Amino acid sequence: MTKGKRHVICTVEEFPEGSRKIVQIGGRSIGIFNVVGQFYAVRNRCPHQGGPLCQGTVSGTMLPSGPKKYVYGLEGRILRCPWHSWEFDITTGQMVFVPEPMRVKTYRVTVEPPSLETYAVAVEESMVVLYA
Repeated sequence: MTKGKRHVICTVEEFPEGSRKIVQIGGRSIGIFNVVGQFYAVRNRCPHQGGPLCQGTVSGTMLPSGPKKYVYGLEGRILRCPWHSWEFDITTGQMVFVPEPMRVKTYRVTVEPPSLETYAVAVEESMVVLYA
C-alpha cells in the first residue's frame, strides 16, 4: 500500500534520462532522479553531516574486483555528496563501501497516466450548473 500524500512533480517528457529535480515536500528537500528511465527519490540530506546530497555528482564507481583488476560500474546510480564525497546508491539509498551500514532515506516514485480533473454537474430547471 502506498503511504503518504500523492505529489505530482511533472510529466515524463519534462524529465529526461540522467536528469534530476530537487523539490520541497512537507518541509523536506527531496531529490528525484531519472536513472535509465526509472525514477528514484532520496532525501536531500547527507546522513554524514547534513550536506545537500542531491546537489552532488551522479556517476558510477569502482566495484570490488581481483588483484590488478579495476572494474567500473553502476554508471548513473551513484550520488556523491558535494561536501565530503560520500557515495550512495540512488536506487537503494545504501552507502557504497562503508564498514558500518549507513543509508539515505528513499521515497517511492511512480509514473501514472494523466487523469482528468472532474467536477459535479447538475441540471437545475433547464440550467446546466457546474460545482467546482
